[in-house]
Amino acid sequence: MTRSRRFTSLAAAGAAGVLMLAACSGGGGGEEPAATNADGTTPLNMWVFAELHGTYYEQMAELWNEQNPDRQVDLEVTVYPYDDMHNKLQLAANSGEGMPDLVDIEVSKFSKFVTDDGRTPLMDLTEYAEPYREDVVEARLDLYGRDGKQYGMPTHVGAFVSFYNAELLEAAGIDYTTIETWDDFQEAGAAYKAATGKNFGVASTGVDMVEPLMVAQLGGTFFDEDGAVSVNSPEVVQALEFEQGMQEAGAIATIPGGSPDDEEAYGAIARGDYAAIVYPAWYTSRFVDYMPELSGKVAIAPAPTFEGGEVETIGGGGTGTAVADSSPVKELAAEWVAFAKLSPEANVAVWEVLGFDPVNMAIWEDEEVTKDPENKFNAYFRTNLFDVLNEVKDGIGHFESFSNANLPAVDDVFTTTTFTQIFENGVPAQEALDQAQQDLENQIGG
Repeated sequence: MTRSRRFTSLAAAGAAGVLMLAACSGGGGGEEPAATNADGTTPLNMWVFAELHGTYYEQMAELWNEQNPDRQVDLEVTVYPYDDMHNKLQLAANSGEGMPDLVDIEVSKFSKFVTDDGRTPLMDLTEYAEPYREDVVEARLDLYGRDGKQYGMPTHVGAFVSFYNAELLEAAGIDYTTIETWDDFQEAGAAYKAATGKNFGVASTGVDMVEPLMVAQLGGTFFDEDGAVSVNSPEVVQALEFEQGMQEAGAIATIPGGSPDDEEAYGAIARGDYAAIVYPAWYTSRFVDYMPELSGKVAIAPAPTFEGGEVETIGGGGTGTAVADSSPVKELAAEWVAFAKLSPEANVAVWEVLGFDPVNMAIWEDEEVTKDPENKFNAYFRTNLFDVLNEVKDGIGHFESFSNANLPAVDDVFTTTTFTQIFENGVPAQEALDQAQQDLENQIGG
């Protein structure tokens, strides 16, 4: 049984304050036995911020019930807007009341719910993840783990790859298969711009996405060894200076909406205004869902790297599904979410339903799944996503900054000020990052 509700707005004024977890460790609903429904199913309520995720969980609940006839769940999924859901969750954590049994938490928000001293309203899921750990990309589990404990289950790897409009590039005499490094990317982009007058790649102002990839490849982070903000470190400066150089060479340009993952951007990409998108693998779903006219024209390839880089790629974005420690049905909820996020069955569905790269890497080797010609994602792209993923899988790294509680503050400064200064106003990257460092030190401390 599954039910879903969607909320388009939520009055959550004042919820953006600092998380206070004094009442979280044992608060909430206590450990009273949960009432079951008349049909014997156990109700589970779940909050999500993406409607497609909700659809996926409902399918996983149905599959669980088929496999567990004596332990069936009645999943009620409530879909809130992104900010509203996280604010509502923060209010519930602060008060120790009103937590859902299960909740999706976006990766940049996750550290708000697990403090450095270990206080959290979330259940330790370590033992429930253990049966699947050997086949799961460890770096993605690490995103939602703290001090050896697992507090959330990942949805996908989100490995960065390149999406090339091969049809446009071929017409311009550009061979995307020769692009291996960021220098190659810049050279190809400048040549494409000169030949066509159109844009090649994207300089995003509204999202901090490619920058973590480049900084990680250079061996850097946004924070120092003590966890203090350090956005003007040599590696960050080098990455942004390189991007600024690519823009000056004509290889990348700003995009309507501020990022490739925006409705305005979908239209521009579909029109052929941009020919190369470096983004996490989950962007496959954006092409299929929002740019159907490009079917058969787009090829997937490895993301560009720096010569001698520390890693080839990282996972970008992400959602960790957590269980409230106060839930009266937390053990069943934990078993279900481990099944729904880490099991082979679930990871097949992650690809077939969502188009995401599964965290269970055993699926990457199952060609009946990955090479299925009837799969809508396989049918859309010229090249196979899993061929690319298997090529780079040994070089997938972990960007440590994703686990820092102050990452949301960095993202906010970058996407409201710094990237606009660099890519729209032409402020030198060093100067813009020095200002960002000063602003962040004033805001959260050095």
